[in-house]
Amino acid sequence: MTDAVRPVVALTLDPVERAGSVGMTATPLGRDYRLLWSAAVSSRFGDALRTPALALLAATLTRDPRAVAVVTVAAQLPPLLLGLLGGVYADRWDRRRTMALVDALRAAVVAALAGAVAGGLAGVPALVATAFLLAALGVLFDAASFALLPTLVPAPALPAANGRLQAGTALAGGLLGAPLAGVLFAVSPSVPLTVDAATFALAALLTLALSRSAADAGLRGREGRHERGVARRSVWREAADGVRWLRGEPTMWRITLLSAGTNLAISALMAVLVLYALDVLRVPPAGYGLFMAAVVLGGLAGALGAGRLAARLGTTSALRAVLLAQTVALAGFALVRHPVPAGLALAVFAGGSTVWNSLWAAYGQGRVPAALLGRVGATQRMAAVLTAPVGATLAGLAGAAYGVGPVVGAAAVVFALVTLAAWRALQPAAPAPDDAPPTTAGTAARPGPLRSR
Repeated sequence: MTDAVRPVVALTLDPVERAGSVGMTATPLGRDYRLLWSAAVSSRFGDALRTPALALLAATLTRDPRAVAVVTVAAQLPPLLLGLLGGVYADRWDRRRTMALVDALRAAVVAALAGAVAGGLAGVPALVATAFLLAALGVLFDAASFALLPTLVPAPALPAANGRLQAGTALAGGLLGAPLAGVLFAVSPSVPLTVDAATFALAALLTLALSRSAADAGLRGREGRHERGVARRSVWREAADGVRWLRGEPTMWRITLLSAGTNLAISALMAVLVLYALDVLRVPPAGYGLFMAAVVLGGLAGALGAGRLAARLGTTSALRAVLLAQTVALAGFALVRHPVPAGLALAVFAGGSTVWNSLWAAYGQGRVPAALLGRVGATQRMAAVLTAPVGATLAGLAGAAYGVGPVVGAAAVVFALVTLAAWRALQPAAPAPDDAPPTTAGTAARPGPLRSR
């Protein structure tokens, strides 16, 4: 990881990064984007019902913490084990049909579990298998979705498109799905699973409704590799192509490493957040849900403002500003001892995370070659989340030894170090010359530096 600590090498972005940010909030997103957005929101609503339902089901079947934890771990392993493979097949196959098929399969899996639960036949092994299978299918879906989006909207609109996508999923999951999950589970444990299956089926139909031009765009990556005569290479060699491409693009690689650093801190924070809120901030248990609503509201505001922020500052300046704001917010969260200012600080921090995620996704979607979008996106996500289990583990150990307060302070320090590195590594681009060539999402061969969180 020697290169991981080298974001201090200053880099500048090519002029198209500046040009691509102009007017990004004014560009219409179109019918196909609205269909994709609706599919994503429908699916996220179902996820928000299923995830707590699985945890509650596990708790009703056994009180063994190890068995309950296995259900959670089963859903976390596929992105790490299968992330690169998901990227390869997202580039090999028609992305639109792949997404629809994956959602149809997920609908069938959840419906089968709902039937088993209703019949009293579901045990912990069934929950583990379901969680793992759904997460594995989700890896392929996420890679295909990431690669398909830049074929549906113009490059200048990508930050706004990603921001609205995150806003919609945050609203459906955090404000609607999560509070409803417990109510539906109380009616019957199979009800939230049945609704989840229906949302997957709806998402599949919405994806299939994309126009023919979108369907053709979903084939571009595969056709591009056919033209170069490398379509029959081994899966792992194709996966390595995505890794090499990302590693060869200095700015994208450095932002990926910066994302890994921030995820280390975020994972540590989330691991102790409930204890910190209850024991340090003295949030009453009945008010914890309201306290955590700050995360959802902050994330929603950040997602809606991502496109405007990038249009005003430029992508790299916006990314630097976001990290600075998050560092200040997290430091404030670590210092205050009252739930109200702490909740406001947490909202700002969560808003910064969604802005960052929206901007780095849009930045890469506009620059990675179409034939590599699935693999490069999967590589970025996999690299960025590798530090999450490390952060959670360290937080648990440190919290047990020193208390949860120092853990939150340490997370703020990590964010400050990442911000200092980013401030030097992500230099704003010089003003673009009047004759700078325009950029089109997914068509740049190997333009200058590039993105990620």
